[in-house]
Amino acid sequence: METRKKKLPIGIENFEKIQEEDFYYIDKTGLIAELLHNWGEVNLFTRPRRFGKTLNMSMLEHFFSIDGDKSIFNGLNISKETALCEEYMGKYPVVSISLKGIDAVNYEMAFRMGARVIRRVAAKVQYLLESDALSEHDKLEYQNLLDSNMDEATFCDSLRILSEMLEKHHNSKVILLIDEYDVPLAKAHAHGYYDQMISLIRSLLGEALKTNSSLKLAVLTGCLRISKESIFTGLNNLKVLTIADERFDEYFGFTDKEVKDLLEYYDVTDHYEDIKRWYDGYQFGNVEVYCPWDVLNHCDRIRCEPHVQPENYWITTSSNDAVRRFIQESANATTKREIERLVAGEVITKKIHQELTYAEAYQSIDNIWSLLFTTGYLTQRGKAEGRQMKLAIPNLEIRDIFETQIMELFKENVREDGETLSRFCDALQKGDAENVERIFTEYLKRTISIRDTAVRTDMKENYYHGVLIGILGVKDRWGISSNREMGDGYADILAEPDSGDMGIIIEVKYAHDGDLEGACREALKQIEYTKYEDDLEDDGVENILKYGIACYKKRCRVILANGRSAKRDGNKKEEAPDWD
Repeated sequence: METRKKKLPIGIENFEKIQEEDFYYIDKTGLIAELLHNWGEVNLFTRPRRFGKTLNMSMLEHFFSIDGDKSIFNGLNISKETALCEEYMGKYPVVSISLKGIDAVNYEMAFRMGARVIRRVAAKVQYLLESDALSEHDKLEYQNLLDSNMDEATFCDSLRILSEMLEKHHNSKVILLIDEYDVPLAKAHAHGYYDQMISLIRSLLGEALKTNSSLKLAVLTGCLRISKESIFTGLNNLKVLTIADERFDEYFGFTDKEVKDLLEYYDVTDHYEDIKRWYDGYQFGNVEVYCPWDVLNHCDRIRCEPHVQPENYWITTSSNDAVRRFIQESANATTKREIERLVAGEVITKKIHQELTYAEAYQSIDNIWSLLFTTGYLTQRGKAEGRQMKLAIPNLEIRDIFETQIMELFKENVREDGETLSRFCDALQKGDAENVERIFTEYLKRTISIRDTAVRTDMKENYYHGVLIGILGVKDRWGISSNREMGDGYADILAEPDSGDMGIIIEVKYAHDGDLEGACREALKQIEYTKYEDDLEDDGVENILKYGIACYKKRCRVILANGRSAKRDGNKKEEAPDWD
């Protein structure tokens, strides 16, 4: 009888649930030992989204908590650290909050959401109202944390007050865990109340971390390392552990061995290469890691659908605003070329500032480079030299996000360039291959290219195919079909102008060796061989134009069958061969 496999913990961020309900768990409990061996009173881990920050915080909560179930750590790596477990496991009151749900369009609503977070965590320890160790004044202070009309002063003092009450009751210092501390700041910046929110969070953290004599240990997580001057002023006991640090580098994200073990457990090792190309490639410190969210989601799919192709699981979990803004701001030719090089799999060296505020993030193109690095859209390759880092797009999934945003920007530009592109369509309709080529070449020069030197020729053709479809979209009343079944094959593009008596067949080729003329001839041969025009003739369309368009990087060649090549030799036009 086949052994039943463990469930995959997709979206489950509660450590106790994963252990008790038989989910597959990749052991990251070594984080606890390293945290306690390399002591820092206040520790900030910055990692991109979807790399297991919340699950690790839940693990820490269950390890330290007086109310924790010690048995859930049986057999895990931390259980081998018997002295540490004896000294720390189950010995501390823990205050654990997450700020990632504070997402509001105005400050008043955001504050109410923050106050609700505090009330919930305070409500978990209502035994304090019965505590003999607390005075009546202490209990009144605690009761203020349960008040649905909590004011800002109480909110800012809340974590310090809660810590003091818990220390008095338990006669033990407190562990404080704050997950996604910077999410309210990101949302506030997006909605225009950043100054108010940073003042609030600065006061909350200052009271909790700087003037809190009841604190044993604090751990914070977030995407961005907000500059110390902005939010952690005077906090001298802060240890910041970013994606560039070698310490703790393997505890967020899955290592190559962990992914291989996972795929072997579920008998899907034949998908390893695809998963590596799509979801690996991040470098944290000295370790190369995969995005856990993607690996778990794809592993779950391929168990049910073995032939399913990798897809972008990250793109649906965020607005990808950083990439969109980066591409929009890339006005100069240098940045455009750098984006093209990144998408083509190359490495770009840039000066990275890991300490930013959200207000600064989009102030300059240099800061956006840093934001892309800290949020996981770019990763480092090799070792940094000071602040100079070699940056690359980590994998095919993130490349897909860049491509999607580049094509969105392209579509916006098409709408703005309606007049120019109408001339392109008019030239196409008139059989004016020379002007078709001239306008298309000019447009390719202005557009950010998303070719990739490493991909197959047919994938490169898809890019130019997409650009042409976008341009033809300016003619609202034209019929445009892509890869439509015609004759004995599939036409790349069929355009039917609104006059109703014309059909334009376009075959796109990528001239992988730079021979544009030869690629054009191949395109026209394919049109003839597959008899694309037969269906049009059957429908009574007599005026049929057949174009071969060949592209290589930002150059193109256009030939009209039975017409002229757009190739210029001085002032002479070169006759195209008769393909009939």
